[in-house]
Formats: sequence, structure tokens, C-alpha cells
Amino acid sequence: MRNASSLIETEAAPLNENIDPGLRRLTWILVVGALAPLLDTTVVNVALATLNRELRAPVTTVQWVVTAYLLALGMTIPVTGWLVGRFGGKRMWMLSLALFLAGSLLSGAAWNAGSLIVFRVLQGAGAGLLQPILVTLIVQAAGPRRLGRIMATATLPGVVVPIFGPVLGGLIVDHASWRWIFFVNAPICAAALLLAWRCVPSSPAEGGERRLDVLGLALLSPGLASIIYGLAGMTGRGGFASGSVLVPAAIGLALVGAFVVHALRTHGVPLVDVRVLRVRSYAAAVVVLFLAGLSLYGPLLLFALYYQQVLGRSALWAGLLLAPQGLGSLLPRTLVGRLTDRIGPRLVVLAGMALTVLGTVAFALAGRTTSELLLAGSLVVRGAGLGSATIAVMAGAFASVPRDEVPDASSTTRIVQQVGGSFGAAALAVILAGQVASLGLAGAFDVAFWWAIGFGVLAVLPALLLPGARPAP
Repeated sequence: MRNASSLIETEAAPLNENIDPGLRRLTWILVVGALAPLLDTTVVNVALATLNRELRAPVTTVQWVVTAYLLALGMTIPVTGWLVGRFGGKRMWMLSLALFLAGSLLSGAAWNAGSLIVFRVLQGAGAGLLQPILVTLIVQAAGPRRLGRIMATATLPGVVVPIFGPVLGGLIVDHASWRWIFFVNAPICAAALLLAWRCVPSSPAEGGERRLDVLGLALLSPGLASIIYGLAGMTGRGGFASGSVLVPAAIGLALVGAFVVHALRTHGVPLVDVRVLRVRSYAAAVVVLFLAGLSLYGPLLLFALYYQQVLGRSALWAGLLLAPQGLGSLLPRTLVGRLTDRIGPRLVVLAGMALTVLGTVAFALAGRTTSELLLAGSLVVRGAGLGSATIAVMAGAFASVPRDEVPDASSTTRIVQQVGGSFGAAALAVILAGQVASLGLAGAFDVAFWWAIGFGVLAVLPALLLPGARPAP
């Protein structure tokens, strides 16, 4: 997007420069499009019991409404970099929105569980393309010296929507047809398409001669789908040791490993160029992002279950009680973005992780009689840490990545976030289920929260390798 003069950044830009209005406008337009898939995931998870009842389908079938979406999402992420290079960022952004919109409308019109699962595949394909394209367009437009402030806006949906989404899902389930679980995406996608058509600058296809790495696609996409499928089955009766988990996970890891070997040895351009991991700060951020799936996002599942199963709250009330975390994530965003640009992401990520862990401790020590006001305050602290760490680690990931490698880096970070988030939620669910028989429900939650805290402490080590303060230009 260097051809858009309003978004050009010189390498010697001072740290205290103002953000160009065109760049701010571009960021907010792309954020509107990112809202729909994030909102869809949280709303659908709340409504699974309703789908089970309304569609008269067994639980195992209804679960595929989620699984099919995740598999399609995982399989399309790797091809994003090639598509952006071949057809241009704006064109692929609008195509991804159109795919997600079509999948949403068709899912809302589904006549049985089977048709709903098929249409969710279309939805997942659109969702898998959206996030990497968003990051690519924003990083290439912003440049390294403004990433902290821009990421404060770009990461907003990922932090806030999972908190408020369950509230909306509960309202739809309680007061409207299940079809509105999917129809609610339509106005968001339509607005995002109109804004993109009118306001997003066209970007040239920078890799028009780049051939599709067919072998890489045949290895990486099925490999990721197999890993995600295996992780989705971890909450079943067999847990980690189940063949339904180990077999697909092992096949997936083997395929991904074969892709890495292929990507390093190929004479052409691989589907995802893993050599971008040679950038130390980017490699460190990738590890932090994976561990963040365990320590930051995995516990979101635990909080909702804790309020419902231990404190006996309804799904709607559980969503409302989680709202303080969303409020906490909003409070420091402007300051954190500026601070990241000024002192670098390392200290900001470490401080954010510390706040996140501190906000989780109250739940690890809580019981049935713990004050909900205390828990709400802890969620505010946790939200502030979660928002700070997310902004800074994303800024740190791309600070030293060459511009032409940003599409590959965006795909890699999205893959790591998806696998880390899936593994974190599944691992904590398995830990929780394994402790119930011996410790009871409240004690099992305490153990699961302590595990989440331990994962957070592990993330400190790679965070130390993130960039520190930049020298004055």
C-alpha cells in the first residue's frame, strides 16, 4: 500500500509523530469487518444447546457446527499470503467479507443440521482469510514506528467481543429465533463491504508472478485441520490419551513438519515462508502468542463455566458478569499504544502478563462464598493486562519484519493464535474435568486456574526477547 500517499511513512519518522487521519480511517474500517467473525464465534458457542433442541439433532452432530467452522478457518489461513500477493489486499478483503456474509445468510436459512454444517464451512473459509489480511494491510500501511498506537485499535475486537458476545448470544437465545445467531452478522458485513469499497485504497498485486505452492498447500492446510480436529476432541472421555485425539494430532504434526522441511528446501516461494522466523523479535512474539492462547484466552472458557457451574448463574448473567474484563481492556489502550511505540513492546508485554496473572489469582483462591465484587475487580485488572499484552506483542511481532514478508508473517501469527487458543481451551477443560472427581467442582476450578497462571509465567521467558526501547532517530 505504499502507493497510497496519505499512508506513506518515512523510516526516520519521529516517535511522537501524529497518526495520519487516512491511516486511522483505514484501521477503523478494517476493524468493522473483523467484528463479524469474532462475534459469530462467541454467539454460536452460547447457542449450541438451543441448536440441539431446535434442529432435533444429537449433541455429536451439533458440535460439528463449531468443528466444521474451525476446520475451514484453519485450512484457509495458510493460503492468505499468496492470495494477497496474487490479487491485492483490497480485493481479497472484500471477497473474504462476501464469503462470510454469504455463509452467514445461508446458515441462518439452514433447514437441518446437515445443511447448517455445510454453510458453516463457507463461513469459516471467509473468517480464516479476514484476520491475516487485516493485519497485513495495517502493518504495511503503518510501518514499525506507529504499530503500537495502530494495534491499540486493530486488536480491540479480539479483546472486547469475546466478553460482550456471550451477552448478545444469551439475548438472542432467550428472545429471538436461533436464525438470528447468524443473521446478526449481515448488517456488519454489509457495512464493512460498503466502507471497504469506498474508502480502502487499492493495493497492487505485488506477487503477480508468484506461483501457488501446491505441495505446500497439500501439506500445511490438512495438517492444521488435523491438529485442530484432534484438539477439539480433547474434552471427550479419553482426554489427551484418546486415540481420537492422538491420531489426528500426530498426523497433523507430521504434515506440518513435512511442510517446514519443504518450505526451507524449496527453490521457489513456499506457501508460507517460515524463514521469517529468523527475525528474533518476531520468533519470540510467535512463542508468546502461542503461550497466550493457554494463559490469556484459555481461561475465558473457565470464567464462563465458573459463574454458571459454581455460582449457579444463567448463561446471560455469566456474560454480564464477565463484562468488567472488557471494561478493563478498554481503559489503558491509548496509553499502552503510545508507550509501546516509545519504549518498545518488551516491558509493556511483561507488565501486561503480570496484571493478567494477578487478575487470575483471585479466581484460583475463590470459593462458593467469594464476593462477586472482588471477582469483578479482578476481571478489570485482568482485562487491563490482557489488552496491554495483546497490543504490545502484536506490535513487537512486526516491528522488524521486512515489508514484503508481512503477508507470510501475518499468516504465521494467525496460525499460532488459532492453534494456541484451541489448545489452551481444550487443555484447561481436560484439567478441569480430571480434577472434579477427587476435588469437587470448586476445587477443580482452582486447579485449572493455577495451571492457567503457570502458563502465563512461562510466557515471560520469550517475552524477554522482544524489542526494548528504540534509539532516537
